[in-house]
Amino acid sequence: MAEADYEPRLKGYYNEVIRPKMVEDFEYQNPMQIPGLEKVVINMGIGDAVADSKKIKSAVHDLTLIAGQQPVVTRARKSIATYKLREGMPIGAKVTLRKARMFEFVDRLVTIALPRVRDFRGLSPKSFDGRGNFAMGIKEHIVFPEINYDEVDQIWGMDIVVCTTADTDKEAQALLAAFNFPFRQ
Repeated sequence: MAEADYEPRLKGYYNEVIRPKMVEDFEYQNPMQIPGLEKVVINMGIGDAVADSKKIKSAVHDLTLIAGQQPVVTRARKSIATYKLREGMPIGAKVTLRKARMFEFVDRLVTIALPRVRDFRGLSPKSFDGRGNFAMGIKEHIVFPEINYDEVDQIWGMDIVVCTTADTDKEAQALLAAFNFPFRQ
């Protein structure tokens, strides 16, 4: 099946359920005002990569499995002698997901990965940036089902930023809550 004819389950849910609910709640006059998901950025910072360059390859491999596309290796912008870091050294990996892959990732994040996090008490509603974007951190990348626990040599954390087209944090929180993001009360 080609990627063009495939529509993720969550995108259909957004179009059929979430959009009408947002219009009802916020009384939008124009269908273009209804907020939606723009992109999801996943970032892994690998501090140990300074000592061992093989760790970057392992992190890139794991991030590829999680995201479903090849990440970009991030490099140090300037040298810091205290950390034995030189300019241009690989220190992490990041990937930006849009369209179908973004909806698939959000679906797996909310339904599979977050419930598997140990001692999870919900996402903080204070993690919005004032412009409708939500940032969160996960301490262990092994909560994703694509990662085989037995093959992992080291556990890394990751930052996940969900960018929306919402103008305010209130609209963005309502949108993400409609996507079943488990916010704390």
